[in-house]
Amino acid sequence: MKRLVWALLALAALAGCQSQAPAGKELSGPVYRIGYMICNSEKETLARFTAMTAYLERKLGIRLEAAAIDTVDFTREVEGLHFTHTNSLLYVILQRLHGVEVLAAERKGSLGFRSQGVIMVRADSAIHGVADLKGRTMAFGPMLAPTGFMSQVALLMDSGLDPETDLAYYAIPSGSFKHEKVIYGVLFGRFDAGSIPLDDIETMVDDGRLGPDELRIIARAPAIPYCNFGYTQKVDERLAKAFGEAVLALTPEDTVEVGGERVRILARALVDGYEPITDADFEPVRELARRTNMPPYQRY
Repeated sequence: MKRLVWALLALAALAGCQSQAPAGKELSGPVYRIGYMICNSEKETLARFTAMTAYLERKLGIRLEAAAIDTVDFTREVEGLHFTHTNSLLYVILQRLHGVEVLAAERKGSLGFRSQGVIMVRADSAIHGVADLKGRTMAFGPMLAPTGFMSQVALLMDSGLDPETDLAYYAIPSGSFKHEKVIYGVLFGRFDAGSIPLDDIETMVDDGRLGPDELRIIARAPAIPYCNFGYTQKVDERLAKAFGEAVLALTPEDTVEVGGERVRILARALVDGYEPITDADFEPVRELARRTNMPPYQRY
C-alpha cells in the first residue's frame, strides 16, 4: 500500500513539473518576436532580456524570439514584431504610426515607472543655472531618448536658449553606452554640461563608478513614463492580455533557467518590476514632443 501511495505522489509531482514547460521542452507553433530597444549595446540588451524572454516563452507556452533593435531602426522593424520594449517617446511614435498599444510600464530607481531628464555639471563648475549655458559646450544623449535629449531641449527653450545657436558646441556620443559617455565627458572636462536621465546617475553612484558629490544637477525636467512593453496589431487580444498579465505578475523572487544557470529574471533585466499603465499616461510625452519638434509631430 505504501509503495502505491509513493508511486501516485511521484506521478503527481512529475505531472506538475511538466505543466510548467521546463527548460529544453520543444514548443510548436509560430514564432513571436519581441523587439527590445538597445539602451547601451546589443550585447548588453540581449544579456538583460534573454531570461525575461525565456520566462515568458515557458509561461505562455509559445515560441518567442528576442531581437535587439536600435532606436532609429524601430519604425522599419516594427512590421516584423509582435511585442515591443521601448522608451516612452518610441512608444508614442509607434502608437501613432503603427498602432502599437502599451501593456506594462517598467519600474526602477527612485522614480518608479517614470524617468527624469536632468542637466548636470561638474561639482566645481561655475555654471549654476540653465541661462549660464549660453556660449558653453554640452553633451546630449541619443536624439530619441526622451529624458536624455528631448526633456533637456525643453529646459533650454524654457530659459530662452536655442541649442543650435546659443551653445558654443554640442554633441551626441557615438557607439555604445552613450549615456555613460555623457557623464564621463562632463566628469573629465570634455564638456561643460551634460544631458542625462537621473536613473543613469543613480545607477553609476550605486555601482561605485561615480562619486555622489562629483556632479551637480542644475536643472530637472518633469518626470515622465519611460520604458514599457507593448504589442503590435499582429497580436491577438487574448495573447496580448496574457503577455501583459505575465509581465505584471513578475516578482523579484521569480527565476528561470538559461544556459544551464538559474537566474532571477528582474535582477538580470536590471528592473524592480512592472506596473499597469494606460495610453493616457503618455500625454506629457506627446506634449514634450510637440514643443521640441520631435517625431511623430515634427514640422519641417
